[in-house]
Amino acid sequence: MSGHEHHHGSYLTSKGSLFTNIVDWATTVDHKKIGVMYLFAILFMFFLGGIAAIAVRLELVHPVREKVVLTVSGPLVAPVMNPSTLTTGDGRTFELEPGKHMVRWTEKDGTEVRQGDTLTIPAGKKVEVLDMKGKPLAVDGKEVSGTFAAETRTAPPTAGVKVTSVVSGQLLPKVFGKTDASIAEGNNIYNRFFTMHGAIMVFMVIVPSIPASLGNIFLPIMLGAKDVAFPRLNLLSWYIYVLGSIFAVVSLLATGVDTGWTFYTPYSSTTDPHHWRVVFMVLAAFILGFSSILTGLNFIVTVHKLRAPGMGWFDMPLFVWAVYSSGVIQVLATPVIGITLLLLVFERVFDIGIFDPAKGGDPVLYQHFFWFYSHPVVYVMILPGMGIISDVLAVHSQKKIFGYRAIAFSSLGIAGVSFIVWGHHMFSSMSEVASTVFSALTFLVAIPTAIKVFNWISTLYKGSIALTTPMVYVLIFLFLFSIGGLTGLPLGTLSTDLHLHDSYFVVAHFHYVMMGGTIMALMAGLHHWWPKMFGKMYNERWATIAALIVFVGFNVTFFTQFFLGTRGMPRRYASYPDEFAILHQVSTVGSLLLLVGFVIHALVFAQSLMAGRKAPKNPWGGLTLEWLADSPPSEHNFDHEPIVTHGPYDFDTTVPPHWDPKDYPIPAENLARAKADAH
Repeated sequence: MSGHEHHHGSYLTSKGSLFTNIVDWATTVDHKKIGVMYLFAILFMFFLGGIAAIAVRLELVHPVREKVVLTVSGPLVAPVMNPSTLTTGDGRTFELEPGKHMVRWTEKDGTEVRQGDTLTIPAGKKVEVLDMKGKPLAVDGKEVSGTFAAETRTAPPTAGVKVTSVVSGQLLPKVFGKTDASIAEGNNIYNRFFTMHGAIMVFMVIVPSIPASLGNIFLPIMLGAKDVAFPRLNLLSWYIYVLGSIFAVVSLLATGVDTGWTFYTPYSSTTDPHHWRVVFMVLAAFILGFSSILTGLNFIVTVHKLRAPGMGWFDMPLFVWAVYSSGVIQVLATPVIGITLLLLVFERVFDIGIFDPAKGGDPVLYQHFFWFYSHPVVYVMILPGMGIISDVLAVHSQKKIFGYRAIAFSSLGIAGVSFIVWGHHMFSSMSEVASTVFSALTFLVAIPTAIKVFNWISTLYKGSIALTTPMVYVLIFLFLFSIGGLTGLPLGTLSTDLHLHDSYFVVAHFHYVMMGGTIMALMAGLHHWWPKMFGKMYNERWATIAALIVFVGFNVTFFTQFFLGTRGMPRRYASYPDEFAILHQVSTVGSLLLLVGFVIHALVFAQSLMAGRKAPKNPWGGLTLEWLADSPPSEHNFDHEPIVTHGPYDFDTTVPPHWDPKDYPIPAENLARAKADAH
């Protein structure tokens, strides 16, 4: 490496007073600071979305049931059911017969009476005798009353009871102080929570999670650049993200929306017709789309224009390839959802018939528009995660990535195919021909994805694998993402999808791909680059324990949902038949395990920031340019302009930066081969 020397402090160096630092961070154009702000904002939103998910799972521990309860509210009246003898106060006896006599007696008010059950009057209990019309029975002008000599049974009471309806199994209404909520009110609260979970996790967490945070921090450094191509545009995208999140949170504080995160019409066009909260939530997604477009555009231009001297397209780290590919999708697909959501707002606010069939609109048109964006955006979520896996896997197995160009081109292939498969979300609302075509196209996505998985496993083969926390998360990703991919096959096949559509099988598949893929990859990248971002090491032992708890909790939560789906449990329901109770309860236990795992991770990171030991410049032995920089990097990333002289994964011929060659002996034949290849 060569170039002009510059000396700057760390980008985390304090600028003075608290106010000065706040202003500095609020107005910064440093991609690293913007990325860190994105990271902590996304982690906070992940916490909110996770709390909503836990609430949903706790609600599903017990099925909701409505029970009619009878309680004593005065003297009870009931027909006798067996011949019995009554002893009056003056010692005479009176014979009571079923069908001819009723009795009236008192019990403590509020005592529960089981509906439809016969009652038992104990011996010695004072009663009044009535005829079958309920009038007191008189003998010799004197009303008959007294006590039974033996225990006497009566039919269910005809008077003296209050009928109330009690709903059991509901948790969320009780949390909000609605102890007497009806089933409909409870279901409404449940709908709002799962909508909150989905909207936050998709639009405010998973879509921006890796590109906006780790992508912002490391893409320029991996390219050897000082910053992204448009630093001010980068800051603008951050504030747009904040603005969109504020709109969403305001909507949630106004008791939220119950449209589902997809905002399907007619739910989104008719729900709460005179309230603004649905409009605010839709506008939040609309605004967040602009942040996504600006971030993607910035990354595309940065990759094209700011690569370091000596870095060709096939010298770039695969993480850069993945973020570049997802940037292309962001720029091309996001405008579609933007205009769709704007049309939805127009329909609600100005009563224009676009998606409402009563006004000449087409609700299925909304689904086409929505999924034309939302299926490509699935790959905006997962492609950067795949890039992290490629980088982390190669570094922690100290082995050259197998099939570099195949992985790079497969990222572009996934980006291309993603635009022609949106119809598989709508098999139940399309013609047979269209469904068949989209089913066939869906299987194309499996090809570039399988290339990646094959190459990752081949890279592990005979590698020097270190089971660090990042590598543990890579292995977790490979296991979970493979399950997610394979369970997509029955959903892409028409004959099986008709049975599994809108069931918990889809919920499980989606989470295995999105959380088992994107979030696990984010955790791998976060642990891999944490020492570089903040200059502190974390407790490796506790981080690994937390990762294993997350792995177990995730599988307990979502693997059981495959069984729920195949047995016919529909998704989005607040209640269910008793036969599904055990599986729902197991799934909820898994979600609590997940919570424990992520809380431990949060504590590990907090301990690292406050008291972690200083991180070396290259703790894992990576070869990409970020490991050449200080830990944490300086404001301009490098003390000199880097010149690329080797590939990002040439572990067999290159000593990692800041490592002693004595600790990293390279066989002479490897060096000779590299020299021959260079010539």
